[in-house]
Amino acid sequence: MTDALRDHLARALDWQEAHATFDKAVADLPAGQRGAVPPGFDHSAWQLLEHIRLAQDDLLDFCVNTRYVHNLKWPDDYWPKGAAAPDTQAWTAAIGAYKRGLDESKRVVRDTGDLAPAVPTGKPPQTYLRAILLLLDHTAYHVGQIVAVRRALGIWPG
Repeated sequence: MTDALRDHLARALDWQEAHATFDKAVADLPAGQRGAVPPGFDHSAWQLLEHIRLAQDDLLDFCVNTRYVHNLKWPDDYWPKGAAAPDTQAWTAAIGAYKRGLDESKRVVRDTGDLAPAVPTGKPPQTYLRAILLLLDHTAYHVGQIVAVRRALGIWPG
């Protein structure tokens, strides 16, 4: 695994080159709109934010916890219970937790000796590289959904 590829993967986790960034998607979202589900949509910005965070936390735990056991149930354990953030503190905490997880994801990309083998608690083809690519794809998809929700609500700045 070359340093150039590791650097590219770490940069791609921020999606600054080809997509709206996570930071832009969640920036200045009015508190009263965080739980709004526009017509034709299934989720609010809050639900999408929490889903991104919960999935990232699970993937990171899978990659770094040598005693990882997958005990989360799909879909219930990967989505928040309500459409609205409990309060601004919960919204801010979720963003902070996501960013800490993002930093940890970058550490995994840069510091894991070889990304090609299976994660110790996984089964082939559950490699570190697969986990990082899954995280990239999953996050980009749902960040795009946050942008779409904001556009539908008329609160997308760009």
